Amino acid sequence: MSDSMPCVLTIAGSDSGGGAGIQADIKSFQERDVFGTSVITAITAQNTCGVQGVYPVEAKAVQQQLQSVGEDFFISAVKTGMLFNTDTIALVANAISEYRWKNIVVDPVMVSTSGHILLEEEAIDTLKTKLFPLARIVTPNIPEAEHLTGLKIEKDIDILKAAERILSMGVKSVLIKGGHKKDEYVEDVYVDEKGVCIRFSSKRIDTKNTHGTGCTFSAVLTAELGKRNNIDEALMTSKRYIQSAIENVISLGHGHGPTNHGAYRKKGIKERIISVQETIDLFHNGDS
Repeated sequence: MSDSMPCVLTIAGSDSGGGAGIQADIKSFQERDVFGTSVITAITAQNTCGVQGVYPVEAKAVQQQLQSVGEDFFISAVKTGMLFNTDTIALVANAISEYRWKNIVVDPVMVSTSGHILLEEEAIDTLKTKLFPLARIVTPNIPEAEHLTGLKIEKDIDILKAAERILSMGVKSVLIKGGHKKDEYVEDVYVDEKGVCIRFSSKRIDTKNTHGTGCTFSAVLTAELGKRNNIDEALMTSKRYIQSAIENVISLGHGHGPTNHGAYRKKGIKERIISVQETIDLFHNGDS
């Protein structure tokens, strides 16, 4: 007897350090019980200390990967991460239309934490005009939202203004992640084309080990949408997942370490074990 599961796609760069990019996406997909396929747009030499080199994959190779996935798999959700240049963005947009892929999550990766350029400046307009109109949701952090809109985000009202401007680019919804603010609580703000606004708040965790949080969040969101979950449910699961991943970080490398992709699942297993034990104890106490 064979099992089946939803199949999703990540289109992004490879991270040799394993904490972000394609590697983080595939780990997240596996943890959320979807089958992950991939299209690699660039090879990066990086580790916890930063990005040492970026090597874009040639357009022909990107095109062939998109075709190989599109012709064989039924893809229920797609996320894009590092796309790097105009040619790649155009190829991805064409493939989304050709294969009629839905549930497109655009994580507009632009600059690494260490300041390395991951999206060429001239490609930003192409991202906004060709890919954003195909997206179900765009998930920028505050610096990315500022770059996309030209607005300076300092107050809560600025986040809403930036969200409205991104919506005007043709996307169905946007989530602006507040992790770069220094407040005690991290607040992510979701706004959609119908005017629905949802705020997701969590206590800030004092750690430097946050490499790949953006990639991981958008990958989990993609997995949940691929399982046909509602957007608010998918966002809540993604928020809980990344919170657990940061709370239970792995100490690796000499810089900003990776998050723990297995923490959310292990937390769920532990809670179920405690629940079963409480039931057993209740049963035995009832016998006595």
